[in-house]
Amino acid sequence: MEIKKNVSLAEYTSWMVGGPAEYFCLPETEADVREALLWAHNNNQPVTLFGGGTNVLISDKGIRGLVMCLRRFSGVESKEVNGRLEITAMAGTAKSELLKVFLKNKLAPALFLAGLPGDVGGGVVMNAGVAEGFVPREFVEITDWVEVLRLKDGQFITQRFTKDQIHWEYRHSKGWQPGVITRVGLSWPMQPDATILDQVKSANKTRLSKQPLDMPSCGSVFRNPTGHKAAQLIDGCGLKGYTVGGAQVSLKHANFIVNLGEAKAMDMWHIIEHVRSTVKSLKSVELQTEVVRLGEWN
Repeated sequence: MEIKKNVSLAEYTSWMVGGPAEYFCLPETEADVREALLWAHNNNQPVTLFGGGTNVLISDKGIRGLVMCLRRFSGVESKEVNGRLEITAMAGTAKSELLKVFLKNKLAPALFLAGLPGDVGGGVVMNAGVAEGFVPREFVEITDWVEVLRLKDGQFITQRFTKDQIHWEYRHSKGWQPGVITRVGLSWPMQPDATILDQVKSANKTRLSKQPLDMPSCGSVFRNPTGHKAAQLIDGCGLKGYTVGGAQVSLKHANFIVNLGEAKAMDMWHIIEHVRSTVKSLKSVELQTEVVRLGEWN
């Protein structure tokens, strides 16, 4: 596996912004992941991981050390066991590939996954979810176990955590760290719904009409505070269309910040900070981001 130097990360993120990785690799197998971790260990380099790049804001200055993008570390296997569809997915598998498996079997998680970008590992890390009214609506509901690889004292350790060993929160999970999620086990009862394909098509049509899916974005930027919807708070402050440089609060959906074409990561961050301070001032509510900042921000 090749480890490259000074690779632009913008093309690996859905926002299409961000500076270079000092070192960069695209592992395709667990052997590649081990090789990359060992290289970083032997060269005293920090490691930064991401998958689909849909939930990260990478600094214009880039990221020091080794950046490992897991989008090629993918694959799905499925089988029926005791009335349940059991799936094993490699961490870099796109959620859209998982969607296909559930859709083929006419199962409810297909509708849930239709609204989620990114990869399976990222789904676990942030306990990815959708709006109320969906069953399931969070990743915890379809996850059985998570396999984690870590390098300790020059030796590799693989550990499998059951769902109950992981502490699941709103848009976050913990208890499995440190390490790299390599595989995820998922399942759902084999209770086919013949209407699920039509439901997915309808949901996608609604999503297309309400979200700026034709423009680079990271999806929802802010978490929904308890008792509120972030988009309604932002819209209520008159912030739709607010622009900094090449970035803009979407005119279509207030919880999306879009790249108009020449945006910088700092443009995105200035908007995030302005939205936060405005909502705090006018609505007395503190917004927390779903998106994670990576890289050099000083």
